[in-house]
Amino acid sequence: MDERPAKVQVKRARAGLGLFAAEPIAPEQFIIEYTGDRISSEEADARGGQYLFQVTDELTIDGRDRKHLARYVNHACSPNAEAEHDEDEDRIYIRACTTIAPGEEITMHYGEDFFARIIKPKGCRCPQCQP
Repeated sequence: MDERPAKVQVKRARAGLGLFAAEPIAPEQFIIEYTGDRISSEEADARGGQYLFQVTDELTIDGRDRKHLARYVNHACSPNAEAEHDEDEDRIYIRACTTIAPGEEITMHYGEDFFARIIKPKGCRCPQCQP
């Protein structure tokens, strides 16, 4: 991918720490790549944790190290970004799906399975659910 990532910063958010736009971000603009240890799904099951991004049935990215900034993209029921799977390289890119203003938190929907297992039992803390 030859696009430059958007300028972002980690700040306090409603759900802990979050990733925020440090410049205007246009719809479909590349924001950041989800990086981390590339491990098997079997290893991911053994490790556990909340920063696991399943890429394929066999591949998961573990973004637990704090240097991996995409791990700070929080869940929202009405997100302003989405994950894009580059199938040629099995990489995950986060792109804006709406205009994101400087200072606005970058969010994406974590998927129905994650939502049902992890978020719903504790209560969703996204801006749409907790105005």
